[in-house]
Formats: sequence, structure tokens, C-alpha cells
Amino acid sequence: MSEPAQNPAPQPAPQMSLPRTIAYMSAAVLIALGAGLGQGFVSANISQIAGDLGVTTTEASWLLIAFIVPRSCLPILLIKIRTQYGLRRFTEISTIVYVLADFAAVWMDDLRSAILVEFLSGSASASLSTLAFLYMIEPLSQQWRMRLGLPMALCFLAMGPSFARVISPALIGDGGLLRVHLMALGMALISLVSVYVLPLRPVPHMKVIRPLDLISFALIACGFSAVITGFVIGPLRWWTDAPWLGALLAAGVGAFAVAMVIELHRKEPLLDIRWLASPAMVHLTGALLIFRIILSEQSTGAPRMFQVLGVAPSQLVTLFSVICLFTLLGTLACVAWMKPTRVPQFHFVALILIACGAWMDSQATMDTRPEQMILSQAMIAFAGMLFMPPAMITGLISAMKKGPQYILSFIIIYISTQSVGGMIGSGLFTTLVNHRQAFHYQGLMEELATTRPIVAQTLTDQATALAPQITDAALRRAQVVTQMATDASNQAYVMAYNDLYFLTFLLAVLAASALCLHVFRDWLAARIEARRTPTPETSS
Repeated sequence: MSEPAQNPAPQPAPQMSLPRTIAYMSAAVLIALGAGLGQGFVSANISQIAGDLGVTTTEASWLLIAFIVPRSCLPILLIKIRTQYGLRRFTEISTIVYVLADFAAVWMDDLRSAILVEFLSGSASASLSTLAFLYMIEPLSQQWRMRLGLPMALCFLAMGPSFARVISPALIGDGGLLRVHLMALGMALISLVSVYVLPLRPVPHMKVIRPLDLISFALIACGFSAVITGFVIGPLRWWTDAPWLGALLAAGVGAFAVAMVIELHRKEPLLDIRWLASPAMVHLTGALLIFRIILSEQSTGAPRMFQVLGVAPSQLVTLFSVICLFTLLGTLACVAWMKPTRVPQFHFVALILIACGAWMDSQATMDTRPEQMILSQAMIAFAGMLFMPPAMITGLISAMKKGPQYILSFIIIYISTQSVGGMIGSGLFTTLVNHRQAFHYQGLMEELATTRPIVAQTLTDQATALAPQITDAALRRAQVVTQMATDASNQAYVMAYNDLYFLTFLLAVLAASALCLHVFRDWLAARIEARRTPTPETSS
């Protein structure tokens, strides 16, 4: 998560030389990728990690929770921590924690130590996201910070999880996860050197942390933790089989409610709840949340469907390389053509691209391979960067018009819609896939009843083909029945993912339609207001 500084910008320093500018922006890219690779390595290699630790995949999912929770919660306080204790100290401590977490990852050998390491990694990742943004805008003039610095920082932060799937197969090979941890450690050490060699401009210190800030932060963190845990574990353990999930989510909602009550009665709140509840901010929050849930199709859909179909991670390298490339191209399109007045057009094009890509994916079959999804996934990746930077800039401009203290309130919107919204989207989509897979599997097994003549004939033919390998007739028939059930299960999963892709298509079309209606309403309101406002000639 990237976030701007809360304090007013200091007086601009003299223009940096080109080599120094390149050095600062390269450091930003390295730090941003380091922040995103941590989550990507866990999600891409969860089965491998579970095997190395000797636990189940469900138990290993707690590692993802341990990483996401601090990454989602800590940015709430990071702005104030940076303002009160100084940018230099904040930079050094953040990077040192990053190095220590990656160093400890090399030696982790059980689930408890791994959870602790991932918690430290998530904490460091929250800080690194801030540093990536600061280093990206450091050498830029004021007019280019929003137009170039923000989109580029968001690009490489978003690219991290996909880039992890590109490099993981080559790193893992036959040596397990050791080389993955060593690479993360190497990037952390280079980042540590970079922050010492390339210092950021200092900002004035101010005592801004209040005791009630810590209480509100603790309550909000509890709420985020409950939601993230519920939507990660819920689809795995299944919602109705784990009653504690309902109690956990209820406790999370209660923590959010108490935090809101506290903030509404403070003179200097951590979050301005009234401003967040204004129609403009509710609209922005809804747009960001819906879009983040729609984009969960790329992280939840294709990789898991190909895993079911038996596609090796090395076969996904080309697909995710293209996704990374088009994420960058979408960012460059934003830099070239983005203006505040063009935000609706950017969002409309993004939603149409996602709708087209999701519809193409919904035609998948058992024979679909990554090469057939390159175009559709490239469209979705390009659309993601057409939507996010303009929305982020719109929110920041609205916050800065109200005052620097409102920036933190907007940061909470971004956190809740991206980190938490991503987990909600992934959990909902996984739940939908599991539900639809069971539905389709039941239907397929009814069609494959052995009492049907065509099914009985197919069983006989396949059993006969296995006669040279298996001499026992009963074993041959059992083998054929098992293989047929496995094929039916895989087919049911593909049909379930097609339902998911089609649902994404419908959501994107509905969102595009709602955007058109919203723009038409604003245009109509402006026309009516223009007719009501007297012109100077009429007044005279």
C-alpha cells in the first residue's frame, strides 16, 4: 500500500542530475517489488511451503493471514509515526526489519516460526510500500509527482505478486524454497544499502500521535484481522463447518463499530468518519471495492484452475510475464493521457476490457492451457492500471482540498478496498467455485451412471484397453471408474471457474452501466444548474 506524506511538502530542492534521478527511481522499483514479492512467494508456493513445513495446505494458509494482517493495518499509523519520529529513522528501521525478516526466513523450519517470520515480513512490507512511493517521487518535480510518480509506484507494487510467479519456478528447481528466501534476502540487503546511500529529504517533526489513536488503531486492526482471517479460512474449512468463523466476523464488525463511535466523538480524530460517509467518498469507496473484487478473478481464477488441470508452475511463466508487461503498459498509458477530467473515460475503458477478458475466459474447457488465456489476462492486467491510478489521484485531490489531516482518512479507504477487499473477493470467489463445483459434479455423476448403456460400453472399452497392464478384471474396472470420477471432478471445476468468469463479466458490465448512468446524471444536473444560473446579460 502506498501513501503520501501527511505534512505539507518542503521547499523543492535543486533539480537532481539524471544519474541520481535514475538511482532513486531504481531504488523505488526494487523496494516496491520487494514489498509485493513477499505476498507473491507465499501465495504462489503455498503447497511447497506446506510440504517443507510438514503441515497441510489449510494450516499453511495461516502464513498468508500473518503476512496480510500487518500489511493492511500498519499503514494506518505509519504516516503519524513517520511525522513524529522523523523520516530518516522511519526509513532505516523499516529496512532493517525487512532484512531481519528475510534473514530469519532462511532458517524457519516449523509452522510457528514461519508465522512469526511472515508477520515480520508483512510489517516490513507495509513500510516498504510507503518507502517505494517516497523514493519514486523524490527526484520528480511537483507537477510530475502525481502524473508519473504515483502511477509508477502503484504499478510495481501491484506487479509484485505476478512477478513472484514468473521467477519462482526458476528459483525453486530441485532445491526447495532456500533460493527463494536467499533472493528475498539479497533484495533486502540491496534495499538497505540504497536507503543509506540515497537519503530522502527530511520533513519537520511534529508530535501527532495521541493516546486515543492507539486505541482506535487497535480496534481497527482487530476488525481487519477478523475479516481477513474469516475470508481466508472460510472457503478452506467451509463456513458452516467452523462456527467460530461467524463469531470472529461478528467480533470484527463490533470492533469497527466501537472504533467509529470513538472517532465520532473526538476533536482530533484518527479518521474523519463524517467525511468518509459523505456521498462522494461513499461512491469512491464503492467503486474501489467493486473493482478490487472484480480484479480478484486474475489472482483467484486462472492460477487455481490451471493447478486443477495439472499445469505446472513453470508453464505459467509466459502468462504471468505478459501480465507484468501489460501492467506496465497500462501504467504508461495513464502517464501519457491521464487528466482529472478523463477519470470516467479511463474507468469505462477499464471495465469494458475486464468484461471482454472475463467473457473470453468463461469459454474455458479441459483442454485450455495458459497460451489460450494470454490475451484475456493481458486485457485485465492493462485495465487494472487504467483504473487504479486515476481513482487514487481523485481521492487524494479530494483529501488534500479538505486538508492534510484528511489524507490519512483516504488511506484507510484505499487499504480497506485493496488489501481487505482483495481478501474478501478471493474468499467469495473461492466459495463460489467450491459450491458450483459440487453442483456440477453431482450433475455429471448422474449422467455417468453405470446403468446407462453408453457409459457401460465406455467402461468396458477402457477396461479392455488396460488388460495388458492389469490382469485382474475387477482392478481394471475399479481403475477405469476412478479415472472417470477424477475426470468428472476436473470437468466440474472447469465449469465452476467458467461460472466465476461469467459472473465477473456480469459485474463489469453492471459497473460500466452504473458509471454511464452516474456520468449522465452529473451532465444532466450541470445542464439544469446552468439554466437556473442567470447570465450577466440577464442580470443587467
